[in-house]
Amino acid sequence: MSRIVTLTLNPTVDKSTTADQILPDHKLRCTKPKFEPGGGGINVSRALRRLGTDSVAVFPVGGPSGVLLRQLLSAEEIEQRPIETEGWTRENFIVVDSSSGQQYRFGMPGAELQPEEQQRVLRALEELPRHPEFLVISGSLPPGVAPEFLVEVVRAAKAQGVRVIADTSGPALRALLQEGVYLTKPNVGELSKMTGVEELDNEAVADAARQLVASGQSEVVVVSMGPQGACVVSAAGTDYIPAPSVKKRSTVGAGDSMVAGLVHGLATGRSLRETARLGVACGSAATMNPGTELFKKADVDKLYQWLLHTMPAQA
Repeated sequence: MSRIVTLTLNPTVDKSTTADQILPDHKLRCTKPKFEPGGGGINVSRALRRLGTDSVAVFPVGGPSGVLLRQLLSAEEIEQRPIETEGWTRENFIVVDSSSGQQYRFGMPGAELQPEEQQRVLRALEELPRHPEFLVISGSLPPGVAPEFLVEVVRAAKAQGVRVIADTSGPALRALLQEGVYLTKPNVGELSKMTGVEELDNEAVADAARQLVASGQSEVVVVSMGPQGACVVSAAGTDYIPAPSVKKRSTVGAGDSMVAGLVHGLATGRSLRETARLGVACGSAATMNPGTELFKKADVDKLYQWLLHTMPAQA
């Protein structure tokens, strides 16, 4: 089994609850809160664990909320390489209105990651017992971290023969692509911003992804197209994967679940066709669960088999 490392620079503790009718100026009676570890790379590690693949989660952590984050990850048997920081780990707050089913998500800013703390992150990656096959860089950047820091991370990883998988956005994603990665998973909006094309239909999405591949910015581009599924582009060609028809209850964690499926597929030696379908199956399965819950393995298996056997590759 290959070794996978996830990097989450802006981790969080997600606190979720439900209330009946969310109205202003009223005291809202909430249900018992649920606490879950969060942040892009951390969610990828959690999803990989559900697929039966181990990974090492690298992340900065601080304060009482940081202690809780580590405890929550330990409870899920996630191997950790935490970097202690002065600032406290952020918390997010999610409330579901039980009368309407609407979800309200309150994202808090992360603490500033100091320059010396950033260097400790780099050292933690360099001092892993053995070099990983894959490094997943996922999630937002906390205050104080410039996109150029990710360039340092990617250069160090590529020098060790590590394949980098990027799932972020904005300047951070542009910096990663300028340095060049193995795989990236933009959505249509992010791809549109990168190419400067406002309206992207299916063919335009594929053309834009081909530009990233041809220019050496990413060997594989998996464009998440929401209800339309995904478009996968590599030097081998183009493949469209439709999203299975499922009852959606929440889209939280769907993107991270999709990345986990892609990484799991690559790490277990699946073809790119199989890997892409596993990614879509994981992302779709995650939408079947309420709140911040990730997918159920049984749902992934069912959707994957359907995609694999009923939906042939399309060029």
